Amino acid sequence: MQLSPRIYHSLIRPKWTTKKYIHNHIRQFFDFTDKKILDFGAGTGANCTLCSPTHYYGLDPDSHRINFAKSMYPHYQFDVFTGNKLPAEDNSFDFILIIAVLHHIPPETIKCYVKEFKRMLKPDGKIVLIEPCFFKKSPIGNWFMNYYDKGDYIQREDDYLNYFTKENFHCNVLKRFKKCFFYNELYFTASL
Repeated sequence: MQLSPRIYHSLIRPKWTTKKYIHNHIRQFFDFTDKKILDFGAGTGANCTLCSPTHYYGLDPDSHRINFAKSMYPHYQFDVFTGNKLPAEDNSFDFILIIAVLHHIPPETIKCYVKEFKRMLKPDGKIVLIEPCFFKKSPIGNWFMNYYDKGDYIQREDDYLNYFTKENFHCNVLKRFKKCFFYNELYFTASL
């Protein structure tokens, strides 16, 4: 059963966990001041406050979540997309955020999106990713995520990185950490 956008935003993306496990990690390495940001899989918009409304663009295929995001953050731009072609110009973003999204997407579709990210990213831009990840020495965390997470495609670190290295991105793992005791999180970047 899929949670309503309001319940999802309140339970899964409350401000304190979003700040602790996403925003603090991102701000530790990146400054988004005056940078154009694409939030791929923006969902309910919880990450839009990382940058100014004039530099943010959030995309998600779920119209209910995007409508909720628009009501919560009316000064930010959000759009719904369908298919594998993303509605943005070539070389138009300094950063592409992908936060807890890839593990919901079939591997063949991820490959299509990586080509789109490459097209839309400025030459010196970066993709910033945080994903649930199966870790070798974390059998309890792996079991927990596999059983409770609604994403059907949680993967190992090498699998996530390979999507990008196969398209000539250079990947840099910034952190491996636990979220709420049981979730293994992989935080990495991809750049050309």
